[in-house]
Amino acid sequence: MSIRAKKHLGQHFLNDDNIAQKIANTLTFKGYTKVLEIGPGMGVLTKFLLEKDIETYVIEIDPESVEYLKANFLKLEPRIIQEDVLKYDFKN
Repeated sequence: MSIRAKKHLGQHFLNDDNIAQKIANTLTFKGYTKVLEIGPGMGVLTKFLLEKDIETYVIEIDPESVEYLKANFLKLEPRIIQEDVLKYDFKN
């Protein structure tokens, strides 16, 4: 399944595994137990974050991307938030 970027949502998908892995390897999580990825799209960066010893959450507005993530990242499914990050209540 391939998802096309939706311009009206301002989507630009990261699609290079090498760049995604470099980003994930650059991150340091000392003292943190959770990470939130905003707009994971098809999960190119997500898969490398899941390899880290940190609880990964994602927030995605696009229902098509959410379905893709749920189908392809079963381990992540309970931590996929379908919401507009600008409207999400982070207090809860």
